[in-house]
Amino acid sequence: MTENVVHLHKDREMPAQDASVTTLTVVPDAPAAPLVPLWVRSGRAVKTAVTHDRTKTGARAVARHSLYVWGGGRIVARRTWDGRTGARYERFLRAAEAAGNMELAGEWEERLQHFRDARHRRRMDLLTSPIDAAKGALVGTGLGIGSLVALGVVLAIANKDIADVITPIMAVIEFIRLVITIVQVVWGPALTIGPFLALLALWTVGSKQQAAPAWALPDNIRSGEGEPITPSIVVKALRDLGVPALRGAIKEMGDAGASMLGPIRIAGCGVEVDVTLPSGVSTNEVQQRRRKLAENLTRHEHEVFITIPQAARTVRLWVADSGALDEPIGPSPLVTDETMTADYGKGRAPWGQDLRGDAAALSLYQRHLLITGLSNQGKTVALRSLALWLALDRSVEFLLGDLKGVGDWAMFDGRARVLIQGPTDEHVIQVTEMVEGAVDEMNRRIQAPPGTVFPALIVLVDEAQMAFMCPAKDEDKRPYGGSKANSRYFMAVRKIHNQGRAVNVLMWQGTQDPTDQNLPKLVREGAHTRASLALGTESQARMALGDKAVDGGAAPNLLRPGLDRGTLVVASDGIDIPAGQASLTVRTHYIDDDAAKAIIERAKALRDGVTTLHAVDRDPDRDPLADIASVVGTAERVRTKDVLSRLGTLNADAYGGWSFIDLKRVLDGTGAGPYKSDGVMVVGRDRLARALANRDGDGSASAAE
Repeated sequence: MTENVVHLHKDREMPAQDASVTTLTVVPDAPAAPLVPLWVRSGRAVKTAVTHDRTKTGARAVARHSLYVWGGGRIVARRTWDGRTGARYERFLRAAEAAGNMELAGEWEERLQHFRDARHRRRMDLLTSPIDAAKGALVGTGLGIGSLVALGVVLAIANKDIADVITPIMAVIEFIRLVITIVQVVWGPALTIGPFLALLALWTVGSKQQAAPAWALPDNIRSGEGEPITPSIVVKALRDLGVPALRGAIKEMGDAGASMLGPIRIAGCGVEVDVTLPSGVSTNEVQQRRRKLAENLTRHEHEVFITIPQAARTVRLWVADSGALDEPIGPSPLVTDETMTADYGKGRAPWGQDLRGDAAALSLYQRHLLITGLSNQGKTVALRSLALWLALDRSVEFLLGDLKGVGDWAMFDGRARVLIQGPTDEHVIQVTEMVEGAVDEMNRRIQAPPGTVFPALIVLVDEAQMAFMCPAKDEDKRPYGGSKANSRYFMAVRKIHNQGRAVNVLMWQGTQDPTDQNLPKLVREGAHTRASLALGTESQARMALGDKAVDGGAAPNLLRPGLDRGTLVVASDGIDIPAGQASLTVRTHYIDDDAAKAIIERAKALRDGVTTLHAVDRDPDRDPLADIASVVGTAERVRTKDVLSRLGTLNADAYGGWSFIDLKRVLDGTGAGPYKSDGVMVVGRDRLARALANRDGDGSASAAE
């Protein structure tokens, strides 16, 4: 047989010792791989085997089932101890005392005393029980033997055999011997199997109660994904919250903390429970640990909301079903119901849903509005949805300033009296003069006779931070932006906040990323309805909603930017908020641009056409008749008071102080004078057109002459 041998050469070639030996030379610069010792390879194999998932799963299973027996034994021992002693009553007594309910504590103390008295009587009865038992045994035995003998006599007479007298007694003796035989046969196996049956019983109790450490439980239980909220889970979450006083109070309570909890109620896509904290634990200690509480409840932070209800020393927990808040809500009724109309005075705008799944509707009547949040969180859509609903009230007028200028409000062209769109300083100047025109209209309304009812005028500025931060100044060196006493936009907003509500001139603003510079304190505190989407810090949340709302549990800074887009926290008396709470979390409906255009078309169909101005005219040389015709627009007729209001918006300097007498003075003699229609004074479109045509014709003829 030919043998193939490989010789490894480093520096030189070694001669083969036999012709039958095949030699292979290895290149010097390719050293052979080092040989790994066997013990190293064995160690790696062992390590791989130990860290393998199946190994760890098996080890956890063994530990889990072993600990079920130990945990079941503890549970059975505790139940036995509670049943034989007054420990249960003492626990309930301490729980009532910790909750401050002394009446209930007295009741449990009385029950404990009754239990002790009954136990004492049972123990005293044990002293005389042996004598009583002996007497009873003697009497029973005598009666029993007598009965058996009597039965035997009856049998003997019946059978005419004297031996039957002892037959019943012998039968009883045989039965007793049979029982002893059975016990002797079963006793040995019972002693062997009994401990295993006892362990099985303890294991059953432990497995039902999951009496094992969390690391030993199966993955589906250990993860807690979708785990329902139960009283024991809530109490454990509070106990492990890291508040020493709370943990100690729960340990001292006889019911292990269950008395702290109110009923767990289903609330929308989650559950709600009120927790009465023990003495020495403040509500803010729980509020400040929201993330830890959520994790203890096997939820994400955004799925747990903590508010302060009306009851003292109580926190209200709302816990969402896992993943429920990531699901979108349904479409807006404005989109689904094409017959919907609005009522500024008595109606409520359908804005979205609260966390309980109930419809969240907001009253806009005589309430200034402020919505803020980080960029791209749905602020404009949330603000626009309110304006879309109000546009379905034909009496409401809009002055719109969009300082973003990307077309988010373009659909209001033909519905708003003024629509200014753009981000430049010139657009800020136009918006400022628009707001100042609204101030003049407000002053005109204030001077009207008492009892005069005016239609709502909504002055809406989106991206209002652009106005506050504008560096431009007018010819008198007065800044348009800023928050000083001579800042034009700031002062105009403040005037509307101070007096506009009474005459239905309302200021709505949308801003982003609030600071003291781009949202001054006096402006944000002038809004009756304040809402905030996701924010970065608690200080911004306080700017947006106020200290009272944040102290009461409002936390827009804990909303997730991007993921909670469209979800906002509202502080307002115009929305139904549960008693004791200072705010409400609302998931708003999303209305896209196409749906918004369709809604505005319905709003336009409800009223005569509106001529929308896209700039505020600052030219002092006015043509009153042409201006009146322009503000009447395509409407067949317009009330005189509405004409005066629109003229004031068109040019506050020229028409801000006009009254009905001034309007009548201009129109008299032109054939377009005011006249009554349905009991109110109006100005007609066709009459104005004829007056302008006649005037232009006369002017042309005069020029020709």
